[in-house]
Amino acid sequence: MTEEATVQNPSIQHAMTIDVEDYFQVSAFEKTLPREQWQEMPSRVEGNTRKLLEFYEQRNLRATFFVLGCVAAQFPHLVREIAAKGHEIACHGYSHRLIYEQERATFEQETKDSKALLEDLSGTAVLGYRAASYSITNRSLWALDTLAECGFEYDSSIFPIHHDRYGIVDAPREIHIAKSPAGAEIIEFPLSTATFGRLRIPIAGGGYFRLYPFALTRALWRRAISETNQPQVFYLHPWEIDPDQPRMPGISLTTRFRHYLNLARCESRLSALSDEFNFGTMADIIAQYRQQQLTVHSYSA
Repeated sequence: MTEEATVQNPSIQHAMTIDVEDYFQVSAFEKTLPREQWQEMPSRVEGNTRKLLEFYEQRNLRATFFVLGCVAAQFPHLVREIAAKGHEIACHGYSHRLIYEQERATFEQETKDSKALLEDLSGTAVLGYRAASYSITNRSLWALDTLAECGFEYDSSIFPIHHDRYGIVDAPREIHIAKSPAGAEIIEFPLSTATFGRLRIPIAGGGYFRLYPFALTRALWRRAISETNQPQVFYLHPWEIDPDQPRMPGISLTTRFRHYLNLARCESRLSALSDEFNFGTMADIIAQYRQQQLTVHSYSA
């Protein structure tokens, strides 16, 4: 099958996902903005999320919203609104703490609390989970056991790249069954990458989507689809379409670059990506792939 034929294949639907958190809740700001001060920050998550909802409604596109538990607790009507518009509600944890910096019991309680809250607000089962900053790594594979025990059907936390904050570089790029060191199993929908020689290049969205020229993003997506012949994953945060958000003082140049680069261009790029590729929810894609013989990948710390 040629690359162009694979890209245009309407049977391949890719996952459109949103990590619903406020601009000041990102992990990179923790050193300069203590959590105790979050309540003092002007929230923008409602307006930005509604802007995305309008965007998807205009295109008749359904997405998966990984909602942070503390956001759901503060804005319960927002969760109901997302669900009422036909989107999938999934779990992004509760406090946006990195898993490998949490005690296992704390992570378990937060995960249960967040899942229960989201299910109560949405009136639907919450099937999917995504860790804060993709923090299921070799240091925190025990989290897979907790997710399986909590009744999640799938996870989308493992980024098969090397990064200073996250990633399992040798993890599979395709949808697979992740088997933890303790033997728990859960479907893993990894974040998307393309290859360049021996390198894996992250293409899933977020800062990478804002950093790369759109022509490069398009080319890398086509390459990833051709290489895997499987659905890809796109992710975005509501604050990434908000160029007017307050600027955080005291952050490093690296964090400033990653967070604020090309915010004003993000929405137009999202429009171009949505016009070119076929998108839907993770739950719908997982339902199709559950009927196939998925590869089991055993993770070891």
